[in-house]
Amino acid sequence: MLRAGLGMRPGDALYAEFHERFLHYYSQDICVHTTLFAGIDDILGSFEHCGTPWGIITNKAQRFTLPLLSRLGYAKRAACVVSGDSARRAKPAPHPMQLACRLIAREPMRCLYVGDDLRDIQAGRAAGMATVAVRYGYLGDGDPVEAWGADHLVDHARDIAAVAGID
Repeated sequence: MLRAGLGMRPGDALYAEFHERFLHYYSQDICVHTTLFAGIDDILGSFEHCGTPWGIITNKAQRFTLPLLSRLGYAKRAACVVSGDSARRAKPAPHPMQLACRLIAREPMRCLYVGDDLRDIQAGRAAGMATVAVRYGYLGDGDPVEAWGADHLVDHARDIAAVAGID
């Protein structure tokens, strides 16, 4: 956000000060304008209806992740929540994915990881999961989503059901 809004990068003069200030304001307004992508609640409900556990793996720090998920009503629904500071290393390392698998007692090869950034696909593949790249969301600013090497590409959350086999 600091790079996008102010052109600042780590190491720049005043970066640390602005970073802390940003995080303070973010924590105060963590769920003010937050909305889910279309179809997300429906697909999660489908997983729950089928008895399929789902979780959240994010690089967002836990001090922000848990309050956000609580306000959105997902903290207690998720089988696991792994934040950027929950594992030894954050994505694109496989550590968060491996931790999530341990928390839900599933082998990675039995998991499907859905992401909107190259580091999501890299982490899922490194952990041995099947991967789904979505053509909506953050998407980063690098290579196009088709170049990420995901096992599947989807245009909408409802398309994830077919990939997961829960039509």
